[in-house]
Amino acid sequence: MQKDYVLKHAGPAPRYTSYPTAPHFHAGIDGDVYARWLGQLKPQQTLSLYIHIPWCDRLCWFCGCNTKQTRKYDPLKTYLAALENEIETISGLVDPGCRVTALHLGGGSPTMLKPEDMVWLSKALRSRFHFDDGAEISVEMDPNDLDADKYDALSEIGLTRASIGVQDFDEKVQQAINREQTFEQTREVVEQVRARGVLSVNCDVLYGLPHQTRHSVDRTIEQVVSLRPDRIALFGYAHVPWMKTHQKMIDEAALPDVTERFAQMNRASSSLTAAGYTAIGIDHFALAADSLATAAASGAMRRNFQGYTSDTADALIGMGASSIGQLPQGYIQNQPSTGEYQRQVNMGRLPVVRGFELSREDRLRARIIELLMCDFAFSFSTIRHEFGGAAEQVLDEAEYFAGCDTDGMVEFSGGLFQVTDKGRPFVRSIASAFDSYFSEGVARHSLAV
Repeated sequence: MQKDYVLKHAGPAPRYTSYPTAPHFHAGIDGDVYARWLGQLKPQQTLSLYIHIPWCDRLCWFCGCNTKQTRKYDPLKTYLAALENEIETISGLVDPGCRVTALHLGGGSPTMLKPEDMVWLSKALRSRFHFDDGAEISVEMDPNDLDADKYDALSEIGLTRASIGVQDFDEKVQQAINREQTFEQTREVVEQVRARGVLSVNCDVLYGLPHQTRHSVDRTIEQVVSLRPDRIALFGYAHVPWMKTHQKMIDEAALPDVTERFAQMNRASSSLTAAGYTAIGIDHFALAADSLATAAASGAMRRNFQGYTSDTADALIGMGASSIGQLPQGYIQNQPSTGEYQRQVNMGRLPVVRGFELSREDRLRARIIELLMCDFAFSFSTIRHEFGGAAEQVLDEAEYFAGCDTDGMVEFSGGLFQVTDKGRPFVRSIASAFDSYFSEGVARHSLAV
């Protein structure tokens, strides 16, 4: 692909894990609004729970998560006590007939928790929410944190999916991002969780990191594939030092430019598909039997704050500092400061600092953007069926966009708006054409590839 074409379409764009995106959340949505929304959930509606553990025993310089470093365990014990209070408050507002179909522990490093605290947290949640027998339990893992007792605790809480951050196995790259993790450590995690009956393993790989080359990415992909994870996420490093100040530790001169990033992505994608993985969306690859591959093939795949998912729960309830929730009415985000979060939940308050209530037009645009991000296409008849006459203005925009496209990014025929193979790497930029908030405010975004 020509360099000018890549430069033209790879400009900054949101990742669209929500619409509107988080920079457009506002303080008009508070704990009182959230309490009302929670109370409107009906019996038998399904819930996905996300628990944020905002602590790491080292700070990776590439990380874009809300986390902080600690070498002591006392802050985690204090945090868990506060988290129990939030669990108690939320469970008291949700109809007891609601069913939990998924639980995800993220961070930070949830595997920093002591084995007994992992088990305690699981019991605290299960004592207050009704979990389906087949609920998916997924945990983000740092191989440097794990030992036999923790593997046993993860098994005890019913772990069904292990998510392992790999990034890159090249030592020079690891040193540049302060993330030292050997292939042997990673292989040990995969072997240990599988020995305890975990049937799904996910590995995250990054391109666009300092000192990365196509060769180093190729080598990392080769090593990851040898472990045969069920799912692989191939993310482009998002360099946003204006948001994450620890990224200033990264030497910007060592970062590959946009054309090199694009080449790394293409090489890695080709290697993964050649190894038998199905390309899904913009950055996921899965074996045919994986639930995400099944969902993508049937058109049931969704996109939320955790990225691509087969989770179809009616509401995503985030708990912990900085956690984001998604309910039928809209989005909420908790207080990001752990100290203030703990103060509020210990007083019995919902620690919401901002959010967004969706209008009918927001829901329409969110649906189109999600379909583009998941399926690279949407049918006019489907949108009309779901939204009626309210859809016509946005569908006119889609037809106009297709008519103005001179670069072969999209096709429009027979009422189907479809992103071409040439346009797929830039679908975030295409989706932004349907984002009525994109040009508003001062939000800055990472590169679209």
